[in-house]
Amino acid sequence: MKDFPWFKHYPASVEKEVNCEAYSSVADLFDESVEKYKDAVAYECMGKTLSFNQINEYSAHFAAYLTEELKLKKGSRVAIQMPNILQYPVVMFGALRAGMVVVNTNPLYTSSEMKHQFNDSGADVIVIVANFAYNLEKILHEIPAKHVIVTELGDMLGGFKGTLVNLVVKHIKKMVPAYSIPNAVSLKSTLSKGAKHSFKKPKISLQDTAFLQYTGGTTGVSKGAELTHSNIVANMQQISAWMKPKLREREEIVITALPLYHIFALTVNCLAMLKIGAHNLLITNPRDMKAFCKDLSKHQFTVFTGVNTLFNGLLNQEAFLNLDFSKLKIAVGGGMAVQKVTAEKWKKVTGVPLAEGYGLTETAPVATCNPIDGTERIGTIGIPLPNTEVMIANDEGEPLGLGERGEILIKGPQVMKGYWNRPEETANVMHGEWFKSGDIGVMDEDGFFKIVDRKKEMILVSGFNVYPNEVEDCIASCPGVLEVGVIGMPDPKSTEKVVAYVVAKDQSLKAEAVIAHCHESLTNYKIPKEVYFTDELPKSNVGKILRRKIKEAHIEKHGDK
Repeated sequence: MKDFPWFKHYPASVEKEVNCEAYSSVADLFDESVEKYKDAVAYECMGKTLSFNQINEYSAHFAAYLTEELKLKKGSRVAIQMPNILQYPVVMFGALRAGMVVVNTNPLYTSSEMKHQFNDSGADVIVIVANFAYNLEKILHEIPAKHVIVTELGDMLGGFKGTLVNLVVKHIKKMVPAYSIPNAVSLKSTLSKGAKHSFKKPKISLQDTAFLQYTGGTTGVSKGAELTHSNIVANMQQISAWMKPKLREREEIVITALPLYHIFALTVNCLAMLKIGAHNLLITNPRDMKAFCKDLSKHQFTVFTGVNTLFNGLLNQEAFLNLDFSKLKIAVGGGMAVQKVTAEKWKKVTGVPLAEGYGLTETAPVATCNPIDGTERIGTIGIPLPNTEVMIANDEGEPLGLGERGEILIKGPQVMKGYWNRPEETANVMHGEWFKSGDIGVMDEDGFFKIVDRKKEMILVSGFNVYPNEVEDCIASCPGVLEVGVIGMPDPKSTEKVVAYVVAKDQSLKAEAVIAHCHESLTNYKIPKEVYFTDELPKSNVGKILRRKIKEAHIEKHGDK
């Protein structure tokens, strides 16, 4: 085994190498967890719980429906389009146990985004929550899917409660626009039909594809990262090993506010926590912060994952500040840079450090993470997980020295098989066994990595590189700033200029104060030439601020300047 500088910063109980082939598939891991934890709570949502045994039973019914009623073969693609509700794990595990490929789909997608993903993946079945079926109706004649299964939000809550939730959502809150999909069947009926058959386990190998996980499309057309059972099992094993110093079987309550259709929550919250028999609290709508805090107040939660905007939003809620954090063991941030001011405030409020991790859809996703034993370093993305190598490279893929800025390259068993049906795109992001992340970073002498920025979002001012992350981090610490996004715009004098968009806590904050604050920490060429105030910033489905969208809105309003 090679000796890497980061090994000396591994917590004592974390192995440098783990067995990434401990399970023959994700279905194998699922079977083991059901056997071990049986009647323990696996998932909870809106006050309703499902045990490991119940998830096992329902998912077996769904798997049997796919294979026996629809006669689908191993490798068929099953698209799942729903938020964090109990139906999600039932359908996802059912599809995986049937040897099929899960195509996770953001329920908030427009019809054109859905059309691209369903055509690109060749989805055979679409399982969609009724609230978004009207969008599917518009494109049904343009996609290959032969089968549509619809579920309503309250379908798995049972009895009167389920009926009430469905009535309120549909008729009082008017959250289900009218739709007509004549051949659609209800998820409830698929489960009852599947129950009439015995589920026959297919042979699934580690090399089989488990997920087509679509990238956000921030660098062009959205592509399906083909993640095998091997990729997912490996990353789940790596994450489990990393969290071992703090977590115990059957003891943990995990807050899952990030959507399970996103790779971060899918692997970290859903799968790694399944292995240790954790109780997973699914938050359907984390944007409703008052309801979110009310849910949190009912549980002595021990694990919390999120992105910077989620942590920042909660820290600005009075109800959150008054919660009991005495049982909290681990908080992990990913998906976007965790800002220093957020991390410091989180630790002050909860008493637990916010350990930043890093990864991409293409790495299933986790590649690095800060140690969770109290030796985390704020402002870094931590060190590589077991069985993972990370290097900083130049444009030719050659390694750079300590402290030198270059592209982050990742090698390990969690790196995807490739982009679905896109060999050229796959070749563009691979350098031998190394995946080219498109992120610019540096490594220090201890093997801790820091992201400087996205390669494509770097701003060139008079020949100097300006990284939006650094400027955003500075502005976020300015009193009165709630959120910030920084972009580069053309400038005749300096090639590009730095432009900041700020969401203020109140109207007293002025642009001059933001710029004066920047002068305290940043050199002149990094300081925004223009500061605009806005009510909100465009975000991805997990709350990542989208600079591309900020730029598009800026050009629409001010032109290309």
